[in-house]
Amino acid sequence: MAEERLQRRTQFTASAESQKPRLKKGCPAPEFPILEKQNWLIHLHYIRKDYEACKAVIKEQLQETQGLCEYAIYVQALIFRLEGNIQESLELFQTCAVLSPQCADNLKQVARSLFLLGKHKAATEVYNEAAKLNQKDWEICHNLGVCYIYLKQFTKAQDQLHNALQLNKHDLTYIMLGKIHLLEGDLDKAIEIYKKAVEFSPENTELLTTLGLLYLQLGIYQKAFEHLGNALTYDPTNYKAILAAGSMMQTHGDFDVALTKYRVVACAVPESPPLWNNIGMCFFGKKKYVAAISCLKRANYLAPFDWKILYNLGLVHLTMQQYASAFHFLSAAINFQPKMGELYMLLAVALTNLEDTENAKRAYAEAVRLDKCNPLVNLNYAVLLYNQGEKQGALAQYQEMEKKVNLLKDSSSLEFDSEMVEMAQKLGAALQVGEALVWTKPGKDPKSKHRTTSTSKAASFQQPLGSNQALGQAMSSAAAHRKLPSVGAGGTSQPTKPPPLPLEPEPAVEASPAEAPSQIREK
Repeated sequence: MAEERLQRRTQFTASAESQKPRLKKGCPAPEFPILEKQNWLIHLHYIRKDYEACKAVIKEQLQETQGLCEYAIYVQALIFRLEGNIQESLELFQTCAVLSPQCADNLKQVARSLFLLGKHKAATEVYNEAAKLNQKDWEICHNLGVCYIYLKQFTKAQDQLHNALQLNKHDLTYIMLGKIHLLEGDLDKAIEIYKKAVEFSPENTELLTTLGLLYLQLGIYQKAFEHLGNALTYDPTNYKAILAAGSMMQTHGDFDVALTKYRVVACAVPESPPLWNNIGMCFFGKKKYVAAISCLKRANYLAPFDWKILYNLGLVHLTMQQYASAFHFLSAAINFQPKMGELYMLLAVALTNLEDTENAKRAYAEAVRLDKCNPLVNLNYAVLLYNQGEKQGALAQYQEMEKKVNLLKDSSSLEFDSEMVEMAQKLGAALQVGEALVWTKPGKDPKSKHRTTSTSKAASFQQPLGSNQALGQAMSSAAAHRKLPSVGAGGTSQPTKPPPLPLEPEPAVEASPAEAPSQIREK
């Protein structure tokens, strides 16, 4: 019985083997083309950043597959982008999108290449197509928001960034959302966003530094020190935080300590324009004018289109009574910041000392037109008109100054510079209008620098008002805490804020016409 079973099993095996196709000896088995067989090797070379070997394998793979290997094309496009060949990478990513039209990643890369080429509108269209394929991808929403920022469609940008945060929270999304509010000039909302970001990522030094700078800009020094200190705790070499801390010390007149901080920053970023600008104004505060000009010239070389540096150069040259040089730098600053009345006032001072009275009057008229809140513009203009014998015009400017002073006194408890008060009283006596203003004498001399401009210590109304020497003394202390009021872009009076470092990107909001010199000098 057992023998019979074994015989049947043997017969079955033999019949099964007879049905198999037999290969000739020495003839290899046929190989079918596998499009993705070397993907592992391409990936290995790519993550090792061995791009030359990777491109060689990609070339071989594409030749074997007649250009149909999607992964090889995709990686080659990534390498082209890393090498700066954005247009070539775009074409390859578009090829990937054709080979696999339902893949959202291919469309994301196409949109990314369009974004890098500056074609933001086209990028948004592709991102929207990718979003239809994958509605839960936070990266698509985030990148759409960034594209809308460049297109200045801030409402759509905020919607997309909020969608990205709902899908997945990331530091970069918070940063971009905060920048939208900064571009819109809404510091309070920007601070709220950055506070949420710090709660989500408490060790992110960029978030802590930015939040500290915003508090610094609002004059909330305690919170500014707190967040900047936290940033330096996590990263003692964070040059932005060090520069901001030095700026705060400089604002309060502690120039030596500020210079010590700046030495640390100079080791990290020796080519920083804000650094050399602030160093120059520290020397200006110490009355070392030649050193100040040297540092400011270096800052101007590094950032030739920064109007704040040009403003400071004009200010220092005015102090040194080098009026032609001051005119040069102030004119350049006006070209970049044509809506700041204070620049026109300083330009008028330089023109007055260059004995170009007509153009000085035009500059003062423009300053008065642009600056609706700073009484010093009207005071200086009144002094010039009085010295030219135009008492009616001087009286009109004096009365306008009185209105501004009363308005500022009603809306805030700010003090006024003692030299400004003295000059206004003398001018009032000369114009025979009496001393109607009730001035608040400051407890300490805030040294308004250029603000008294052509004002000085005239003995009586029969003598010309203003002297160059008084001008130099008035402008001799940079970055001192100013008591003069300023009016923000919103039209409400507010105390002067210490100068913040420039945020990236800077808010596209016009500077306040009566912004303090210390604000302008310390970026």
